[in-house]
Amino acid sequence: MSKSIRVDSEIGTLQRLLIHSPDSGLGRVVPSKAQDWLFEDIVHLDTIRKKEYDYYVKLLLYFLDPEKIKGQLSKIDAPAAKRDFYKPEKEQFHRSEKVIELEWLLAEILDDTDIRQQLVAATCAIEGISMQMQNKLLGLTAQQLAKTMISGSLPDDGLLFPPIPNFIFTRDIGIVINEYLLLNKPAKKARRREALIAKYIFFNHPLFENFQENIIEIPDTYQHFLLPRDMDDKKVTLEGGDVMVVSKDHVLIGVSERTSMEAAHQVTKLLFEHNIVKKVSIIRIPKKRDYMHIDTIFTQVKRNVWVMLGAFSKKALKHENADVIERILLSNKKEEKIHITQFKRKDIENPIYFDSLEELLIDISSNDLGVEGKVKMIYSGNNEFPFDSREQWTDSCNVLALKEGVVLGYDRNDKTVDAFKKAGFDIIHVEELLLKFESGELEPQKMTDTLILFPSAELSRARGGFHCMSMPILRKSIHD
Repeated sequence: MSKSIRVDSEIGTLQRLLIHSPDSGLGRVVPSKAQDWLFEDIVHLDTIRKKEYDYYVKLLLYFLDPEKIKGQLSKIDAPAAKRDFYKPEKEQFHRSEKVIELEWLLAEILDDTDIRQQLVAATCAIEGISMQMQNKLLGLTAQQLAKTMISGSLPDDGLLFPPIPNFIFTRDIGIVINEYLLLNKPAKKARRREALIAKYIFFNHPLFENFQENIIEIPDTYQHFLLPRDMDDKKVTLEGGDVMVVSKDHVLIGVSERTSMEAAHQVTKLLFEHNIVKKVSIIRIPKKRDYMHIDTIFTQVKRNVWVMLGAFSKKALKHENADVIERILLSNKKEEKIHITQFKRKDIENPIYFDSLEELLIDISSNDLGVEGKVKMIYSGNNEFPFDSREQWTDSCNVLALKEGVVLGYDRNDKTVDAFKKAGFDIIHVEELLLKFESGELEPQKMTDTLILFPSAELSRARGGFHCMSMPILRKSIHD
């Protein structure tokens, strides 16, 4: 397996990424525990797999590893195939080294007896599992154990410990910044096992063996365990949805419901101390479930195009039936404020402040990426009330760039789709696109300025878009 790892932008052609397909744990989330496990609702497992996420895997393979899928669509999707193409334990599993399934990597490291014992012991300690059950887990095959560690279910279908349904959001377990890997520190108890599994994979799988010195772990604040409950900003919590690598010299860090100010502080220091980047912009957003991470309110589409929530723009919101005074008052609501501070490694004591998110994004396009013309903003819900906030909730701003200008989004966000059209983008549904790839009518490499739409009835209940469901580990540099 190739060991090349580097990411220096949000839009360079995607070449390798880590994903995790929805597992059986998703089908065990119950209403009374949904919010504890960070889901807004329960989802229908077969639908989220067969009619939504599987399209994502197929499209990624067409762009990144076409030899694994070209000419096989009808075979893969046949009822007799039983989705074995997507299951790491099956002989028919795609085993792509470019669209990399985390469960597959976990199973591979669990073949090592020492790693198996350490990870099982750590997991059982976190979950309060008896020694007797711990010994039973050690007797499973590597593939069975990997599935149990993620889904919480034993091979006999008994539920041993809670599922980790958020593992499909691989962006949050770590971020590659140039040739370094920054590990997360989840804010919520429901994600602790994810962080543990990810750490064992990154420190033990051969894929990352040449990068051990480049793995960055964020230390906790000294004597953090003595801090009172109300000092949340001093706790070190970080999730990958709050980190964006916008250029080889510039990283954005969000301070949000999930990422603390102390974590932003520690990461900034580490990035500067290791000479990884020259600039860090810290973006404080309201600590509201509506936003969660910075990638729920904006992502990049091209060097000169961004999609964002208009509430954080200087542009007035098109509020239905509102007069000028009402629009101005709505746009200045205290809870909607955003605070942006940019630090430069060589001049830390003189930070730069930005008045709006839009101002920062224009500065990135112009000064970091060399854009000379106008920078375009595509607004969630076409910046029309109430569609702006409705569609932001269902991840209109959370798109993933497969290459510059070719991005993935949800088909339910109609007004945002209209905004992409007005910005000059082609719109195509993933099912139609896959058929055109299969027939040779279209080729991934020749696509430009396109929004690819995916069905999303169940995925959107999980509160995460395609940016969340990807951890890029290799993109073609836009700086070469």
